Amino acid sequence: MTTYEATVIRDGKWWMVSIPAIDGLTQARRLSEATDMAREYIAASQDIAIENVSVTLHFGPIGGLRNIEDRVATIVDERNRAAELERAASTQSTELARDLAAVNVPVRDIGAILGISHQRAHQLIATR
Repeated sequence: MTTYEATVIRDGKWWMVSIPAIDGLTQARRLSEATDMAREYIAASQDIAIENVSVTLHFGPIGGLRNIEDRVATIVDERNRAAELERAASTQSTELARDLAAVNVPVRDIGAILGISHQRAHQLIATR
C-alpha cells in the first residue's frame, strides 16, 4: 500500500484537496468525502488499484485559521487526559463507597458523601 499526503483547504462551499506528490487537485463537498476523493483521484491518475492507496489528510489554513492540526491534537490529548482522570475518579469512588459500606454507613449516606444517587452508590458497592 502506498500512502500519499494530501492537504485540504476550504474554498467557498468546497473542500479543495491537494496531493503534492503527484501535483494533483480534486474537490469534495463534505470534509468526510475528502479522503475518498483523494484516493480515487490518485488511483485513476496513477493507474493503481484504489485498495492500494492510502491518504493522510492534513489541514491547510481554513478561513484564516491556522494550526488546526495542532489545536486538534491538543483537544485529543485533553480528552484522553480527562478520560484517564474520570477512570481514576471512578476507581476512587468505588473504593470509598465500599470502604464506607464496610463500616456500616447507609447507602443513601454514601451517595450523599460522594455526590451521587443512592442507586449509583449501591451499584458501586455491588460491583466486583
